[in-house]
Amino acid sequence: KSPINMLSPREREVLQLVVEGKTSKEIARTINISSKTVDTYRYRIMKKLGVDDLAGLVRFAIKHDLTGLP
Repeated sequence: KSPINMLSPREREVLQLVVEGKTSKEIARTINISSKTVDTYRYRIMKKLGVDDLAGLVRFAIKHDLTGLP
């Protein structure tokens, strides 16, 4: 079972935007939530995936082919 399946659809959306390099403010504007809520989602995502920092989150996304890069 993929660890991605542990994430809610909104968490997956936030993860994708984080991996694309968007800031919390940019993500908040894109999906109409506060930047504090974005930070909360990011924290939850990292806990669920067992990642400690943003670099680890990006590595996870690359490993699981979530970057959208060819």
